[in-house]
Parts: sequence; structure tokens; C-alpha cells
Amino acid sequence: MNTYFIAGHAKLPSGMAAKNIFETLTITVELDKTYGVIVEASCTLATEHGRDYISRLLRGHSLRDGIDKPLEELKNGYLGKANHALIAALKDLYKQYEAIIQTN
Repeated sequence: MNTYFIAGHAKLPSGMAAKNIFETLTITVELDKTYGVIVEASCTLATEHGRDYISRLLRGHSLRDGIDKPLEELKNGYLGKANHALIAALKDLYKQYEAIIQTN
């Protein structure tokens, strides 16, 4: 396969529905190895609508360009309680990507 599967994690805030199921929020992406483009994205938000929103928001971004644009879109577009956890998970995912690039 010409893709990587990468995950980023962050603690969920208390009082969230997803916290009853998961202690942490996870964002996973399937990433094109050559161009760093997010082919598919998923997360552990409780609602299908929320998971779909994050998937659409991240899909198509190239991590080669950094994460400033998707972070800005998250900050301005996702106004739910998990906003800070999503941002932290995306930053963690990007650190995992950078480690892979350094290794290869």
C-alpha cells in the first residue's frame, strides 16, 4: 500500500457523551505516503454527524503543508465541547507524522 495509518490522541473533557465510552479522543488518518495528503480521516466523537464533520474537514489536506489550515478550520468551525481535545489530537497526530518522515 502507498499509505500510512496514523493516530493522534488527547484527553476528553468531562461531561461529554463520548467520555462514557472512551477516556481519550482519537483522530486517525490514512495518509498518502508520497504527498502527505489525508485520504480518509476518522475520530472517536460520539455522534456519527460529528465524526463525519471531522472526516470532511481533514480529508484532502496535505500534512506536508503543516496543520495550520486544518487547525484554523477546527477552531472556527467545530464549536462543540471537544474542540480543544480535537485540536490536541490533531497536533499529536502531526507529531507522529513528523516522526515517520524523520525516520524515512
